Amino acid sequence: MAIGDRPWGGADPAELLAKVDEADCLAVLSRMARQKSYSETDGERVMVMMMAEEMRALGLETELTPVPGDRINAVGRWRGTGGGKSLLFNGHVDTNPATEGWTVDPWGGKVDDDFIYGIGVSNMKAGDAAYLCAVKTLIGAGITLPGDVILTYVVGELQGGIGTIALMEQGLRADYFVNSEPTDLQLLTMHAGTFTFVIELFGNTRHLSKREAAVDAVAAACDLVPRLNAMTFPDPPTPEHARINRVHVGVLLGALGRDLVEWRPPQVADYARIKGSGRYAPGQTEESALAAIRAELDALEARFPGLKATLEPERLKGRPSMPNFEVPPDSPVLAAVNRAYERVRGTAQPTGIFLPPGFFGTDAAHLLRVGGIEGVVCGPGGRYNTMPDERVDIVDYIDMVKIYMLTILEICSQQRT
Repeated sequence: MAIGDRPWGGADPAELLAKVDEADCLAVLSRMARQKSYSETDGERVMVMMMAEEMRALGLETELTPVPGDRINAVGRWRGTGGGKSLLFNGHVDTNPATEGWTVDPWGGKVDDDFIYGIGVSNMKAGDAAYLCAVKTLIGAGITLPGDVILTYVVGELQGGIGTIALMEQGLRADYFVNSEPTDLQLLTMHAGTFTFVIELFGNTRHLSKREAAVDAVAAACDLVPRLNAMTFPDPPTPEHARINRVHVGVLLGALGRDLVEWRPPQVADYARIKGSGRYAPGQTEESALAAIRAELDALEARFPGLKATLEPERLKGRPSMPNFEVPPDSPVLAAVNRAYERVRGTAQPTGIFLPPGFFGTDAAHLLRVGGIEGVVCGPGGRYNTMPDERVDIVDYIDMVKIYMLTILEICSQQRT
């Protein structure tokens, strides 16, 4: 059902979009940015409760739901009149910590002519605020719809998505979803699955005077790291899928023994530990990716006779891996967001696999794989994500509010068959 059919009661879409109160939308986001909601702190609980109060103030049916680790999510439902398809919005409110190099207050919620600033404003409070303001505008305009709109404000995305997994395991469902991770308003149809791994290299030490007889674990590690960082994985379904294959080594430690003894540099290091992360596409698996890394280690052992290399996936307690995600190209929610974008911006929406968002893990994967819900990833922010003076373009944020409004109107006006 196209937006031009006006099945919600005849209000003109242009008139509805004109009701978006830019100053109020910025005030909402600024309030959110001022709340310090570092992941796994008391601040994230305050942030969740703040979002619950915002939803209650709009008249949404609102509840706080449990997350492992004595954490909470907030869920609000704008209940429809019945019989229509439902749309769930999903975003996390916990943030990474502020780093050095900021020139504005990370919790000041500063707004200037072009941007709104703050730690987590791009990842991903702007998306969170955009769908709240979309619903707020529609309610204020007196719109009623057959289908429900469900707003979720979760924690634990930074711990592998445990907040969204909890919602799905508690039985929350909808016909479609929009995950609002930052994509600079592009519609992301696919992203990689994620895993972390640990490699240990065992060599054979000698004094530097006998270096030729040693098996140098540090030298082997230095040989291995660039090969890992250049890897892709076997059998991607398409060249597009191969674009989101990647390995990155983030930790390299080498010295004497597993205790990493450093006080004897004249000796050849007999031990190195490498920790890294991998990304694999739909149609590939973590198991096949790890097998490819194992093959690279076998080749390393051949180049360094006497070296032994082990490989283990890292499984952190309470931190699941993010699986990969893909939405069918004929998905109704994909088409609805595309149409909304074109109406707001007057041009076709960039849609597909985009980098770097294609390398991200998102809760969209859990909504799909645990909840069985079809959806897309599309949100404001991205280009200034997770960096000093993190910020979002005001025009992008406001346009996202409007795009979400039109998406809600189209999806939640459709009758269930």
